[in-house]
Amino acid sequence: MSILIAYDGSEDAKAAIEYAAKHLKPEPVVVLSVWEPLLVQLRHYPAAGAALLAADPSAESKAAAEHNAAEGAELAKQAGLTEVSARAVADTESIWRTILDTADEIDASVIVTGSRGLNGVASVLLGSVSNHVLHHARRPIMVVPRKG
Repeated sequence: MSILIAYDGSEDAKAAIEYAAKHLKPEPVVVLSVWEPLLVQLRHYPAAGAALLAADPSAESKAAAEHNAAEGAELAKQAGLTEVSARAVADTESIWRTILDTADEIDASVIVTGSRGLNGVASVLLGSVSNHVLHHARRPIMVVPRKG
């Protein structure tokens, strides 16, 4: 079994890595960053279709996710976690679903994610990856709240 840490490069995600390193027993770690291919972006944001097609950010999104995953893996090693690997995965449905699918694939003992601390209208409008992971997972979840 492994620890799956969802990582997007945010300060909240960095805090989640630090917390996991301090409080979880050592076992292999997979740092996951999810990216959205162009077709998924078009499905999620149809009104922006023309702009997305003109820009085709898929290659940049994939490169950014690979960079984030490598950065998160390095932070995890610096925090004392061992057997750390980085993984960038393309989103095929939703980011939270991709996190859960990856957790199932590696048989994660726990999923660790940061929380952006959204509440009220912002939470309703923007949604929350950590909230969806928490409510749809079939395994333990550690949601690390926002610092400060």
